[in-house]
Amino acid sequence: MTIAFYPGSFDPMTNGHLDVLVQALNVVPKVVVGIGIHPGKVPMFSFEERAALIATSLSEAVPERAGDVSVIAFDGLAVDAARHHGAALLVRGLRDGSDLDYEMQLAGMNRQMAPDLQTVFLPAGTASRPITATLVRQIATMGGDVSAFVPPPVSRALKSRLKT
Repeated sequence: MTIAFYPGSFDPMTNGHLDVLVQALNVVPKVVVGIGIHPGKVPMFSFEERAALIATSLSEAVPERAGDVSVIAFDGLAVDAARHHGAALLVRGLRDGSDLDYEMQLAGMNRQMAPDLQTVFLPAGTASRPITATLVRQIATMGGDVSAFVPPPVSRALKSRLKT
C-alpha cells in the first residue's frame, strides 16, 4: 500500500489544505498528515486541536475516507518523518508560480536527502489559491469573517477562540 506524507503547520487548516488532502486521497489509499512542531513558534492552536480540526474537517468533507488519514506531530525533517511512517510520497500543494519556485527547491533538497521519496505536487483549486493560513490568522484576529477560507469546524474553532 502506497502511503503519502503531507507535511505542514496547518495552523489553522484552510480550504486549500483540505483540497490538497482530498486530492492526495484520490492518488493513494493512505495519507499521513504531519504537523510540524517548532519550539520557537507559538501556534494559534495546539497540536491536539489542529489534529482534531483536520480529522473533523475531513470527516465532514469526505466521511468515507476519514479512516484513511492519520495525523502525527514531527519536529525534524519532513523526509525523516515520512520515512518513519512508511511513506513513499511527499505531498505538496501549489497555489501559484511563486509556490512552484520554492517547492521545486525544496523537492530538490529532499531528493538529495531522501532519493527513495518522490515529491508529488497537487494544485490548489481556483477558489483556494489565494488562501494562506497566515492571512486567515491575521483576518480572524482582526475580527474578519474567514468562513469562506476554512472548513466549517475551523471557522467555529476560530470564532470560539477569538471571541472577546
